[in-house]
Amino acid sequence: MADRPQDQPKPVRSGLPAPLRSAEIGAREVVAYLREHPDFLERHPDALRLLRAPTRLTGDGVVDFQHFMLERLRSDLTRLQAEQKSLIATSRGNLASQSRVHKAVLAMLRAPSFEHLLQIVTTDLALVIDVDIVTLGVESSASRMPRLPVQGIHLLPSGTVDRLLGPNRDALLCTDIQGDPALYGGAAGLVRSQALLRLSFSRSAPLGLMCIGTRTADAFQPGLGTELLTFLARTLEITIAQWLDRVR
Repeated sequence: MADRPQDQPKPVRSGLPAPLRSAEIGAREVVAYLREHPDFLERHPDALRLLRAPTRLTGDGVVDFQHFMLERLRSDLTRLQAEQKSLIATSRGNLASQSRVHKAVLAMLRAPSFEHLLQIVTTDLALVIDVDIVTLGVESSASRMPRLPVQGIHLLPSGTVDRLLGPNRDALLCTDIQGDPALYGGAAGLVRSQALLRLSFSRSAPLGLMCIGTRTADAFQPGLGTELLTFLARTLEITIAQWLDRVR
């Protein structure tokens, strides 16, 4: 009598259809899915870039301009999407910079004393506007440059501001530089990019210079807008001039 085969356990059904292998998904399944979901491309517009426009075989050396135009439109769409992302990123960056400058201006206006104002500019301002160092320079005609008791404020030889900026320029952006110890003192080694801003307190007062330095070599590039920085400098020079008038 032949041995009976051992009973095999019956598979347990889960009630869910078995997942399709990639080899089982073909054109028919794709077409059926799109027929059931006609808004698929509307919900997933990026899928259009994955498709290639069909060409028509016209023969006789005739070029299919419809295919050319579709490819051109696809290329334009990709370019416009990239420009849109770049514009959004730039706008967000500008808004963040504007918010930081406004915060810095409010901090200077709230200063309860002239000494506190100088401390805010030379100590707190760097953190507020997201740079490494902010210093102030004031021109002096003295033959010897005395050491000032306030850290972050430096006396400059007469004519330094015009020599650095030019006689008719209020702002200068420099990239990939070595910081000048005359402007930044012991922190000059950190500075790889800077913004220099003219400060004019009054017709009789010496010129000043607001020096903003950062260790990022391309942070301040020539050609970038300086409206926010010059607004910050104008606010500072007006505030300093008002405090000087109170002292007199």
